[in-house]
Amino acid sequence: MVKYYESSTIFQFNWNQVAYGFWQRYPNPNSSHVLTEDTISRKVKNGILYSTRLLTKTNRVPKWGERFVSKNIVKIIEESIVDPKTKTLTTYTRNLGYTKVMSIVEKVVYKVCEENSNWTVAKRSAWIDSQVFGFSRAIQAFGLDRFKKNCTLMYNGFNYVLAHLFPHTAQYMNPSLSQMGFAHLVKEIHIKNQY
Repeated sequence: MVKYYESSTIFQFNWNQVAYGFWQRYPNPNSSHVLTEDTISRKVKNGILYSTRLLTKTNRVPKWGERFVSKNIVKIIEESIVDPKTKTLTTYTRNLGYTKVMSIVEKVVYKVCEENSNWTVAKRSAWIDSQVFGFSRAIQAFGLDRFKKNCTLMYNGFNYVLAHLFPHTAQYMNPSLSQMGFAHLVKEIHIKNQY
């Protein structure tokens, strides 16, 4: 049975900033696992941007997983749809390698936050599956746990990039973000902009 995961995160940046920053997410201090990113295709149809990118990522495999995976490098395909009229950025990603061991399909929709139109909400859905007889549940559980940890890294890394791209916005971020490690960055950017 496929494991399903859903979460929402808020970026305290407007949708235009998030859509712009999306293409500049890498590198960042939380993305050392992303080795390469290449644009395969990009087209505009009826005012909507369609893109396909190929990413190469690495992730440490636990000792017990080494029997199923010979290398810890995997190719990821990312398809995205940017609709500036409806202010939605939708991405679909899936791994191309080791799909029998573990397949992860992710959908993320970035749209204007209903509570604050100056913010952007990212609604994330993921489906994690494994076809390894006798180990599928353990692999799915591991995949789900690793996916959740990577979501935190992605969020922190993307916020880092957005704060550097838009320091004026970053200085007004909610102080509660200090729990996530952004307070020092915002303070650093604010100090740099004063001189």
